[in-house]
Amino acid sequence: MKYAIALGSNLGDSRSILESALNRLATVVARSSWYQTKAVTLPNSPPQPDYINGCAILETELEPLELLAKLQQIETEFGRIRHQKWDARTLDLDILLINDVVFQTETLEVPHPRMSDRAFVLVPLAEIAPDWKHPRLNRSIAQLLQSIDASDVKKL
Repeated sequence: MKYAIALGSNLGDSRSILESALNRLATVVARSSWYQTKAVTLPNSPPQPDYINGCAILETELEPLELLAKLQQIETEFGRIRHQKWDARTLDLDILLINDVVFQTETLEVPHPRMSDRAFVLVPLAEIAPDWKHPRLNRSIAQLLQSIDASDVKKL
């Protein structure tokens, strides 16, 4: 199966953490550049450091929930602690797309439900998979990117 994943970090040596995490995924067939973005936070939350974000395309025989478990294991190995939604984190790995299918369980929803609104996801994903169609919206990643403001996403 072909997966698109998002990678992000805003705690610690983010670039090194992201590179190391990417190296743990032996099935990477494409990867984006790294981008610096402002943290998305909950209202009234203290400010956070900027994120470094990127995307990768994986090809693996792992089923979606198996890949999710592997990604969460890698996050834990790099010091990810889950306190509350949108907390700062050493590593965040999200499954964005799986082939051209919709997949939904209690623990995983693909396509990622907020990916089409997030420039920090669409900019790096469009770099490596501009023609990949979002299976719910029936629009390519490049088309989705054109419909949002990506001015705060800076290539490193």
